[in-house]
Amino acid sequence: MTQIPALSASVTGTGPGLLLAHGAGGSIEGNYAPILPALAAAHTVVAPDYPGSGATPRATGPLSVDALADAVVAAADEAGLDTFTLIGYSLGTLVSVRAAARHPERVRGLVLTAGLARPDNRARASLDLWQKLLAEGDLQAFARFVALSAFGEDFFNAVPQDEVGPFLDLIAAGVPAGAADQAAAVLTGDTTGDLAGISVPTLVIAPTQDTLVSPAHSRYLADRIPGAEYAEIATGHVPMAERPEEWEKLIVSFLDRHGL
Repeated sequence: MTQIPALSASVTGTGPGLLLAHGAGGSIEGNYAPILPALAAAHTVVAPDYPGSGATPRATGPLSVDALADAVVAAADEAGLDTFTLIGYSLGTLVSVRAAARHPERVRGLVLTAGLARPDNRARASLDLWQKLLAEGDLQAFARFVALSAFGEDFFNAVPQDEVGPFLDLIAAGVPAGAADQAAAVLTGDTTGDLAGISVPTLVIAPTQDTLVSPAHSRYLADRIPGAEYAEIATGHVPMAERPEEWEKLIVSFLDRHGL
């Protein structure tokens, strides 16, 4: 049986609760650092790292969306948050929707960026390749795969040619120990049955140049969550690297408008 350790989490700011759920192969630092100060300006932000990311040890067995959802809510408990808005990115959208379904009395709102309800053939093929490269320990090839699939065409092509090597080295150096475990959670995740029951204010943000998780997945989420708002951002899968200010503005405006 999988044993998930207590998640290492930072707690910053004061005010209404925000609970962050990061992406597979990411971390709180890697996925949210550019927007954390703005989020914490008027909120208590609880930011846990999944097993194998940040300071959280790897789990002893396969990760699941259910287990991750319960673990991030446990991090909110540990920080003293009774209710919160969940801000989920990529895998974190699966985690956030499942947390809202399993703990509806705790969740006041949802922000879902670069998300999906379940992987399609393209996402499964990408994640299979992701896991194969990591199993082989070929971090340079993995970095190239990430550069091609996660970053928008405009952003990656704007990197000067003599800086591409260091850029790829930076990606390779940042791969967390739990990256493959977290990818496996995406492969087995399916929140399609949860969407119609979501009754809190929800914002879905689709990166329009995303080739890792097609923006069609975001449209699916927005169409099936009652009353969901939909916004687009002209980036690849990683708006926090490509257009952090625009991403921040979309999130903060939504929180302000709904008093979250």
